Amino acid sequence: MEQKFTKNDLIRYIYKETSTVETMAINEALNSDSKLQMKYRDLLQGYQQLPKVTFNPSAETIQNILGYSQHTALETHW
Repeated sequence: MEQKFTKNDLIRYIYKETSTVETMAINEALNSDSKLQMKYRDLLQGYQQLPKVTFNPSAETIQNILGYSQHTALETHW
């Protein structure tokens, strides 16, 4: 039985969010289904055109997060 993959499946594959079994199945389908290959290439091209963004929180933000984490961790032990 041939499995049908959705755009969402292909996006998860591009972002490496599929399981090993899913990855193997998608690889096999891409090798045998030219329409799926075209959809994949279109999505991959769009992914490659997205800007690569990195975030650098301020030291104050990191301290706030760590303080909150420490505070809530202490609450759960009581």
